[in-house]
Amino acid sequence: MNTKQILLIAGILLPALALAQQPQDSLTIQNLEPVLLRSIKVKPTAPIAHTNVTKAELVSRNLGQDLPYLLNDLPSVVITSDAGAGIGYTGLRVRGVSAQSTNITINGIPYNDAESLGTYWVDLPDFASSVEQLQLQRGVGASTMGTGAFGASIAIQTEQQSELAFAEMSHSAGSFNTFKHTLKFATGLINERLSFSGRASKINSDGYIDRASADLKSYFIQGDYQTAQTALKAIAFGGHERTYQAWYGIDPDTYASHPTFNYAGIFTDANGNLQFYEDQVDDYQQDHHQLHWQEKWNAVWSTQLSLNYTKGRGYYEEYKEDDDLSNYGFQSNMESTSDVVRRRWLDNDFYVASLSASRLKKDSEWLFGLFYSHYKGDHFGEVVWTSEAVSTLPGQQYYLGQGVKNEWSGFGKLTKDLGQTWQIFADTQWRFVDYTTLGLNSDRLPFEVAVSYHFFNPKLGTTYQLNPDSNIYASVSRANREPARSDFENNPEVKPERLTDFELGWRYTKKRSTLKLNAFYMAYEEQLVLTGNIDNNGTPIRDNSGKSYRTGLELSAKTTWSQRLQMLTNLTWSSNQTQETIASFNGTLTNFGKRDLTFSPEWVGSNRLSYKVNQKLEVNWFSKLVSEQFMSDINAPISKLAGYFLNDLGISYVLSPSRIVSSMRFDVLVNNILNVKYISKGYYYSYDDDYSNPEVVQTIEGIGYYPQAGTNILAGVTLRF
Repeated sequence: MNTKQILLIAGILLPALALAQQPQDSLTIQNLEPVLLRSIKVKPTAPIAHTNVTKAELVSRNLGQDLPYLLNDLPSVVITSDAGAGIGYTGLRVRGVSAQSTNITINGIPYNDAESLGTYWVDLPDFASSVEQLQLQRGVGASTMGTGAFGASIAIQTEQQSELAFAEMSHSAGSFNTFKHTLKFATGLINERLSFSGRASKINSDGYIDRASADLKSYFIQGDYQTAQTALKAIAFGGHERTYQAWYGIDPDTYASHPTFNYAGIFTDANGNLQFYEDQVDDYQQDHHQLHWQEKWNAVWSTQLSLNYTKGRGYYEEYKEDDDLSNYGFQSNMESTSDVVRRRWLDNDFYVASLSASRLKKDSEWLFGLFYSHYKGDHFGEVVWTSEAVSTLPGQQYYLGQGVKNEWSGFGKLTKDLGQTWQIFADTQWRFVDYTTLGLNSDRLPFEVAVSYHFFNPKLGTTYQLNPDSNIYASVSRANREPARSDFENNPEVKPERLTDFELGWRYTKKRSTLKLNAFYMAYEEQLVLTGNIDNNGTPIRDNSGKSYRTGLELSAKTTWSQRLQMLTNLTWSSNQTQETIASFNGTLTNFGKRDLTFSPEWVGSNRLSYKVNQKLEVNWFSKLVSEQFMSDINAPISKLAGYFLNDLGISYVLSPSRIVSSMRFDVLVNNILNVKYISKGYYYSYDDDYSNPEVVQTIEGIGYYPQAGTNILAGVTLRF
């Protein structure tokens, strides 16, 4: 960080430390819930469909797979994995909405990449080990810091201050040479005010797909200072990933004969033999630095100031066989083509400052927030080797471009009780976004964007308490969202997307059962939907779809039959369609009429049956249902992915063996125990062939699959001292 940034942090931190050092009654110290998180999360009675997940609920499945796999049994969630086993590049879709339209925050700070709008969990391996709790909101949800949610949002809170000192080690191993090692510690309270805690993790896996290896490292460290009125938290966390590329997929014939085949890195040696380049990898490091200062000024007012700096830098390396040297601006005395090894780099900086305030009274709560972020990303490529002598030295940049994004936003929220039965919720957000690009893209073509957006996102809802056990709610919300960098690359005239979301629900809670029903209708204008195609980097291509909608019904039920037996069920039915789809086919611009939105299954369900054999042993049976879905926006028959029904078995055994080892936990997870052969995602492509028969233009179609692993096992042990 530069001098100005250091002085800014110091200017905030020193007054806070002075306030914190004032004498306090030690008996009133408590973990203050951050104002910023209260402003992003919603209360149980809010007119918003949401699910809370605690640290304890993540433990049994946290054996090395990425966070999306630990959230697989949440309502309307579908997960994917490039490597096929949940380690490496993974993702999740909610209500069929892609990760680019799901807002992710960590302690209120946006985690989505400012340019791509995507979320790369591979950059934060084993992050679940540092999560205190999270909340998944479906639909537009409440206003957040940063890019507005456009189908779902996940608010993550990292671990709170630990009052007791401990050391913990976790080790797990399993199929595909998967190994995970985690070390954690906490000092406990020092002088009843200060504490430090941290984590270091390392994960290795060969992956289910050939050579889809992952070498992942991560860390998390924080310092907490708390009194009755003041809470200071400084956090640093990040990860380094080096994964062999697995984003090319395979065609149906290869899937039938060799489902784990990976085209990445393939080339022909001088003897005509097929080889694979060993460094066809994605290598990236991301480091986050957060500072949070919360102050409770009196019984009514609280504030929180948060600062963030994220540094990301890395590349992906590729072997390109017999490539045109002009693609790199090179010349050769002998040949116009050459085998080339290239690296495409991304070097970015992301700064955030946010201020939140809360006014809390008996029957109402006002929340206010101001947010500013600045992103700068350099995109450049270099050639590190050529088989032919060229006119420049390897390592020279052959393209350089830059993206700069500034955002200002603010929101105001009101939750107010009207008597004993009615509660109203009002939320308004303004966002101002400036995005510019300069220089060349990876194809060495000029890529210049200069756009500014002003978005107004209002939300209004109400909850009516029918009786002590149940309530009904309704809400209407508006959201707007800007395109991503790749959207501009594929279509310079791309438009921002708009959404009006209607939600209607009923909640019922008794001592032994909980039932939630939620109906939704999401009306889109110019929704950026996945076309089914991917670019040469494996990035899904999106395009505006005119008018479209998603409507459905979500059911969530939790039943406790006894102290030993419990079941949690989620089931979603939805219809997801465009009003009309126009595309060129066989040389003719064709109106295909209404079509199902891509990667939007009609049915998504999950079930978890838990049985406690005794106080130490627990058995869980997980089931997941995903119905068929299309990979192309025209619903081409060859693009239909078959539905699948999966089952996992989890066994946990907990001991308290001695004073030195306070607890010992054993976990075994058998994924896809019935060895189902299935595909969770893929892609569709087409092109017009006017060469074979110049008098007839024929559209040639093709698809690619990302196969998922059959039966595989993970087992781990956790010791706490």
